[in-house]
Amino acid sequence: MIHPDLIKKQRILIMVLLILILVTAFVSIGIGYSSVSFDRLFPTLLGNGNFKDEFILFSIRLPRIIITLLAGMALALSGSILQGITRNDLADPGIIGINSGAGVSIAIFFLFFPIDAASFAYLLPIVAFVGALITACFIYLFSYSKRNGLQPVRLVLVGVGFSMAFSGLMIILISAAERQKVDFIAKWLAGSIWGTDWPFIWAIIPWLALLIPLTLYKSQMLNLLGLSEPVSVGVGISINRERFLMLIVAVALAASSVSVTGGIAFIGLMAPHMAKALVGPRNQMFIPVAILLGGWLLMLADTIGRNILEPDGIPAGIMIALIGAPYFMYLLLKK
Repeated sequence: MIHPDLIKKQRILIMVLLILILVTAFVSIGIGYSSVSFDRLFPTLLGNGNFKDEFILFSIRLPRIIITLLAGMALALSGSILQGITRNDLADPGIIGINSGAGVSIAIFFLFFPIDAASFAYLLPIVAFVGALITACFIYLFSYSKRNGLQPVRLVLVGVGFSMAFSGLMIILISAAERQKVDFIAKWLAGSIWGTDWPFIWAIIPWLALLIPLTLYKSQMLNLLGLSEPVSVGVGISINRERFLMLIVAVALAASSVSVTGGIAFIGLMAPHMAKALVGPRNQMFIPVAILLGGWLLMLADTIGRNILEPDGIPAGIMIALIGAPYFMYLLLKK
């Protein structure tokens, strides 16, 4: 039974994070190279703004804010699932190679297949999912032992190896591509938020609308998967089936996210750890907090990055890496 005080703390944290998200979004709209002044924001939202303010708000700022929020939520949830099913606190879709697998599939699709502008935004998450799932299956197979089951340390090492291999493959693909397409891939690798139009939002929303409730429904199962394998088997669950199902969910979340944001790592590492430190390790308690934390962190990183250097700014992926890499080293040394 969960203590009522902990439930109350979780609800307070969720309210605080929702307020932080709204405040960050408000500030993000009002600052930058193209922005809407704070005194014109609410009239523009209500339909009383001029053409310039409405264009900046509804065609530039709001899509970017929503995309970063949704992508950060998806990455945080993906990391939470991966850490649970692998029993490895260092698991993150960007670190263990899943994002890289999605990136290679997107690069191949973008470089060598005819692109239909009408369906491009909706096909990208599917293409990324296929590449990420194939990568995740190989990582899982190389990390699994019939004698000892899934080995968490080997998982990270195999994932890092796959990530490096895909980085080399990306270089080969870039060397054979046209200049215009190389620019797109370079932005993707840097974690530049490039899918900032409404079609990309409609493309990613169904994935989150389906997979977030499914994960919350499976939160108790994730608690059991986080135990040792003999204990999990003893309570009567099919470990391999449930673990593979949740692996597919984690891969789908990561793929849908990176298909519109590029190669962003460490959100899936930091957000779950921060949430666990605040409300404890039970999945039904920390997952909702981690989801909101991930969305807020990516939105904050993008807001800071694009305003440090105008007009292009610093990609959100680099901003997150500047924070996440030292945090990863801290966890590596600690655990």
